[in-house]
Amino acid sequence: MTDAQQNAQNFDALLVLSFGGPEGNEEVVPFLENVTRGRGIPRERLEVVGEHYYHFGGVSPLNALNREIIEHVHGELKKRGHNLPVYFGNRNWHPFANETAEQMSRDGIRKVAVFATSAWGGYSACRQYDEDIQRMREHLAQQGLPEIEFTKIRQFFDHPKFVAEMATAVTEVWEQVSADKKGTTRLLFTAHSVPVAHDNVGGAEGDKNLYSRQVAEAARLVALQAGISDYDLVWQSRSGNPRAPWLEPDIVDHTTDIHHNEGVDTVVVCPIGFISDHMEVIWDLDSELQKAAEDMGVRVVRTRTVGPTPRFAEMVVDLIEELEHGREQETSGQVTVQGCTLNGAPCAAGCCDIWSL
Repeated sequence: MTDAQQNAQNFDALLVLSFGGPEGNEEVVPFLENVTRGRGIPRERLEVVGEHYYHFGGVSPLNALNREIIEHVHGELKKRGHNLPVYFGNRNWHPFANETAEQMSRDGIRKVAVFATSAWGGYSACRQYDEDIQRMREHLAQQGLPEIEFTKIRQFFDHPKFVAEMATAVTEVWEQVSADKKGTTRLLFTAHSVPVAHDNVGGAEGDKNLYSRQVAEAARLVALQAGISDYDLVWQSRSGNPRAPWLEPDIVDHTTDIHHNEGVDTVVVCPIGFISDHMEVIWDLDSELQKAAEDMGVRVVRTRTVGPTPRFAEMVVDLIEELEHGREQETSGQVTVQGCTLNGAPCAAGCCDIWSL
């Protein structure tokens, strides 16, 4: 248990902290420039990378989905008698986290619970949000504004309500598969791939590969609750240097393999790694995977994501109340849960130290 979890907390506000996304064609390249800053990627290449955004009029679904989550969380807070304002900030696009921090400081907010829109550990799923918090505090100091104490809410990949809502989503779709097709149907859990080297340093000493182990554990728990024993864990949306190894198997490659070698002709896809229908879901799965599967004669049925549901909002408030009342963590798995730290501190010494690579 970290210092942030040991004692009961009193918060002035909740900050929903996310990745961000463009909301118009003219915003796509500037957004991608923010995402890739420091990597030396030319603007012409970003225009190509932005193709999937242009397909949707330059609009990422992420901001709207996060606003929906915020609306549900605000309603759940009110229902439980919490007078807690909810703010929204992003790393890579409006509303920028630094601007939101300014607004909170000017509003007299001094102690903030931070809900990062990721269930997982690892650098991009957890540590990068710590860096966002550090930047917000530095920005407030540079602006001469009163500082804010930020407590990041823990990882929730095995929270009973997250698992239960995922299992419900899987069951809804699995029941649509006819009995005569069940034998040639495979359940695929998919999450965002990361470089193997990053996964290898994710977690405290003696507890590495935290991201991939957490995803595998969440898939096991959801499949168990859904009553499905035959499932595979796959990865998607890799990018960057093609020579660098990333977590595998890729979902398209794996679907091809099990179709040709095992006679699978239907895949039920659960995007367990994403809490909402991100671009990686509506493009990489609903477009690219769907097209590749159709070419093979494989049917793809995707489950819904769990973010825009009442039970997800209940879980977020549960996590806040864990901290407010100093309660024991509600978990259901066997893999380490961490992520609750103060003011952007890492979860443990050496955790997610990608700079040592």
